[in-house]
Amino acid sequence: MNTRIYMRAASTLVHRLGFYAAAHRLRLSSAAGDGGLSLSDAGALLASSECRKVIVMTGAGVSVSAGIPDFRTPGTGLYDNLQEYGLPYAEAIFDLDFFRANPAPFYRLCKELWPGRYAPTPTHRFIRLLEQQGKLQRCFTQNIDSLESAAGLSAERLVAAHGNFDSARVVGGGPAVDPEEVRAAVNEGEEGWRQLNAKHGGLVKPDIVFFGEQLPMRFFECARSDFPKCDLLLVMGTSLVVQPFAGLVNAVRPGTPRLLVNREPVWGWSQRGTDGFFQGDSDAAVAELASAAGWKSEFEALINSDAS
Repeated sequence: MNTRIYMRAASTLVHRLGFYAAAHRLRLSSAAGDGGLSLSDAGALLASSECRKVIVMTGAGVSVSAGIPDFRTPGTGLYDNLQEYGLPYAEAIFDLDFFRANPAPFYRLCKELWPGRYAPTPTHRFIRLLEQQGKLQRCFTQNIDSLESAAGLSAERLVAAHGNFDSARVVGGGPAVDPEEVRAAVNEGEEGWRQLNAKHGGLVKPDIVFFGEQLPMRFFECARSDFPKCDLLLVMGTSLVVQPFAGLVNAVRPGTPRLLVNREPVWGWSQRGTDGFFQGDSDAAVAELASAAGWKSEFEALINSDAS
């Protein structure tokens, strides 16, 4: 056998053995009853060259350290803090009929959440690191804050399941509107957004999906193509309540390692043999993942370069 071919084959075999050994240790730990997939297990899988189709699913919990409240945490969640908007119920702020009748609360919320006011968290930067390392298949996010883009994640690797501030249009299938024009109008307050709507002949909003609206086709297309080939699923900062997003965790092949990171246990997270649950902060979890994968210096450099 040609020496170069032999060395390449040997190298490939070593990498595959490393991946399978990590997966085997995971199955043994699960069989022994010590909790299945741990952060160190997931880090070992990430370090393997055979792990190249990582999918990350994120919810509002990954943006809390940026200063953006999540939705459902009692006392501090966004829904608990929306009473000042005079809503009949908290979720009404994302209700299309309510928006048509009273757009002021949503525009006030837009002003507070518009990208540029908050910096990406270490979790967002870790997702960017996965892309840099050639590991990331896709990041599916429920979040509308666009912090993935702010962290440098490419548009190709991002699926904003519930939309975000990156585009805007007239409600009801109307024409697209420059999101910078919408931002400027929202920042001017009621007079600004009323002039914006009069100019475009209808209510204008960022392409954020409201209750009852169809999710973007890209969500369904990428979900259909990505999840069957996923080799590691990382789910972070979500209570897995809202469908159809929550159902994606069951779209991977049987035996695919899945790791849930959340501050609170999630009802319905039925752990398979290759599953794991880390109860805690996603920023702490990704720091440990980066270290276990051998990327500590790259992770810290990415955070420091973004902070400078």
